[in-house]
Amino acid sequence: MLRKVTTVIAVIGMLAMVAGCGKSIKSEEEMEKLHQGVIPAGEALTPDQDTDVAQRLSIYAPVTLKADISHLSAKEKQMLPLLFDAAAIMDEIFWQQTIGNKDAFLARINDENARKFALINYGPWDRLNGNKPFIAGIGTKPLGANFYPVDMTKEEFEAFDNPDKTSLYTLIRRNDDSSLRVVWYHQAYASQVKKASDLLKQAAALAEDAGLKKYLELRAEALLTDKYQESDFAWMDMKTSNIDFVVGPIENYEDAMFGYKAAQEAFILIKDVEWSDRLTHFAALLPDLQKGLPVDQKYKNEVPGSDADLNAYEVIYYAGDCNGGSKTIAINLPNDEEVQLKKGSRKLQLKNAMKAKFDKILVPISDVLIDPSQRKYIKFDAFFANTMFHEVAHGLGIKNTLDGKGTVREALKEQYSAIEEAKADILGLYMVTKLYEMGELKEGEVMDNYVTFMAGIFRSVRFGAASAHGKANMLTFSYFSEKGAFTHQADGTYMVNFDIMKAAVESLGGMILTLQGDGNYDKAKELILTKSVIPAQLKLDLDKLKGAGIPVDIVFEQGKSVMGL
Repeated sequence: MLRKVTTVIAVIGMLAMVAGCGKSIKSEEEMEKLHQGVIPAGEALTPDQDTDVAQRLSIYAPVTLKADISHLSAKEKQMLPLLFDAAAIMDEIFWQQTIGNKDAFLARINDENARKFALINYGPWDRLNGNKPFIAGIGTKPLGANFYPVDMTKEEFEAFDNPDKTSLYTLIRRNDDSSLRVVWYHQAYASQVKKASDLLKQAAALAEDAGLKKYLELRAEALLTDKYQESDFAWMDMKTSNIDFVVGPIENYEDAMFGYKAAQEAFILIKDVEWSDRLTHFAALLPDLQKGLPVDQKYKNEVPGSDADLNAYEVIYYAGDCNGGSKTIAINLPNDEEVQLKKGSRKLQLKNAMKAKFDKILVPISDVLIDPSQRKYIKFDAFFANTMFHEVAHGLGIKNTLDGKGTVREALKEQYSAIEEAKADILGLYMVTKLYEMGELKEGEVMDNYVTFMAGIFRSVRFGAASAHGKANMLTFSYFSEKGAFTHQADGTYMVNFDIMKAAVESLGGMILTLQGDGNYDKAKELILTKSVIPAQLKLDLDKLKGAGIPVDIVFEQGKSVMGL
């Protein structure tokens, strides 16, 4: 009897200790479900009177995501529904990461257009209009989305003594006594990642390609542990599969407070074998291209891994982060700097999504804003190459700062994404130029790429100040304007000045590489604040695109039913 009493007292004591630490004894998943998120509680949500939601909804051109899967084996076709289901779970988690409870939020919106627009934006903020709220009574979007407490200051975070607080895969939450704590994703979303993991294991059992099988098995475990590097290495080795599945917490764009937290997403991809065969040659050129970068030697001493590949795919599903607002048309992964240095990265070109943007957006833009004499240079192959070499260029330059204090990503914090995208834009065009000079690119001419790149700037700056890609393109536009790389003409069209633009590409590339190698946060912040601003004249020109009814981006009809599964 005494032993039982002692045991009870011990348990009560342990509970008291836990309570004394200010932390509830509920599981982290239970607590996350109870977490308010970033949407204030209240009654019905109505459209903001100053926002024409129907007009904003119309800026997205609908595109049906389909692909020919007749060449897939029976088991590969059986895998696809499992991947769709796992991807849908990533979508659910992204909603939690960006605002909190999706269903409770959408149920409060009675206006049909506002609800549709909220689904595109994963919340009440217009991602292609500087995150302006389009729901009445909703304030500014929290910089840290739902990764951090809404009332947490940067100073409070910096003072928080926990080595895991900057992990890509942790949330920051408050205890009952208002102190901060770290919560791993696999704890906060335990039942969801368990279900997704099981689906990946079922898909792995069907996989006939050894590389795909290993990757799916390791990724399934990574979802349960938040240890992704081993599965990233396996994904790098996965070169021959007809199906690719990018899944998990990957990009840092949603965390605009620090750029630390990775958001959940997924892509389901079907390899385009014919186009992929055209791209295999370029990956081997990466080390030589690194040596020729227009910057002092110390900023290019890192040797990028050459065990990389370039492939073209038909994408059949977007979920989570990649589906919010503007849609990704190419992938360069993994982001892990160690994996990139040892293995390189894989550059996946999403050909059907890219072609949709070219036809529905880029060509109409060029018909309005590019000088008539240069419109002949607007070509899909140039758009494809510019996009592809943008992704290749992510692997160039330097991953760790020269002072030995850590990675460029850590040094530049929330400015990293925009600066890195600007680097990829400009070095991609630099690489295209060099490859023409080397005779490696034989079709078309380099002017195709320059004029198409110029039209591409107008496409991307329309994504707005909330987008890393939009900021990057605006930075490039500002620099080109200062250097005279283009001429703005009386009729509102733009003409590329090739030789000047070529020189500007090299000087801007060198400046960004130096900034990254130095880990110069203050310079990065100054550039984004001063150069990533749309000047009055450009705004007038962009208004012409709105007047012409040219879409800003695309939105998908997608899913198992679309694919006939």
